[in-house]
Amino acid sequence: MVSVYDLKPRFQNLLRPLCAALARAGVTANQVTVAAAAISVALGCAIAATGGAAWALFLLPPVLLVRMALNAIDGMLAREFAMKSRLGAVLNELGDVVSDVALYLPFAVIPGMSAILVALVVAIAVMTEMTGVVAVQIGVARRYDGPFGKSDRALFFGALALVLGAGIEPGLWTTIALALGASAGALTVVIRARAALGAP
Repeated sequence: MVSVYDLKPRFQNLLRPLCAALARAGVTANQVTVAAAAISVALGCAIAATGGAAWALFLLPPVLLVRMALNAIDGMLAREFAMKSRLGAVLNELGDVVSDVALYLPFAVIPGMSAILVALVVAIAVMTEMTGVVAVQIGVARRYDGPFGKSDRALFFGALALVLGAGIEPGLWTTIALALGASAGALTVVIRARAALGAP
C-alpha cells in the first residue's frame, strides 16, 4: 500500500552530508531525537495557547518537515556512526508518540473542530505506533506498513493546518477529513498487526 514513508530512502540520501557533519561536530543521535520532540512540544503549546492562530498553524508544515529530517538524521547517526543504544531506542519511540500528541491534539481546541474526532485520530495514531513496536516483542521486525503512518499523518495535519491557517472555517469538511483519518489509522493498525503475525 502506498505511503509517504516509501520516500524515506531518498530523503535520507539528501540528508546524509548534513548527518556526517553533525557526527563530526560531536552531535549524538539521542540529542537529535530529544531536539525533535522539544520542537514539536513547543509548537503544539503555541497552537493550543492561541486556539489555532494562523501564524502557529502556518508554522506546522515547516516544523513537521524539520521533525522528519531530525528523525531521519537520528536514525542514520545511530546506524552509520555507531551510536545505537538502548536509551536511543526508547527515546526514539517515545519521542515519536510525544511529538504526534503534542502537535496534533491541539487541533481539538480550534473553534469549530470536532474535539472528539481529533482525539480519536491521535489515539489511533498512538495505537499505530504501539502495534509497530509490539511486532518486535513477538520476534519480528518493527512494522511501518499501512496508509497512515507517521509521515502520512504529518502530510495530513500539515495540509489541514495550511487550509485552516488560510482562513477556511472548520465544518463538515473537517469532520469528514478527520473521520477518514481515523479510518485510515485503524486500517493501518490492522495491517501492521496482520503483517507482524504473518511474518516468518
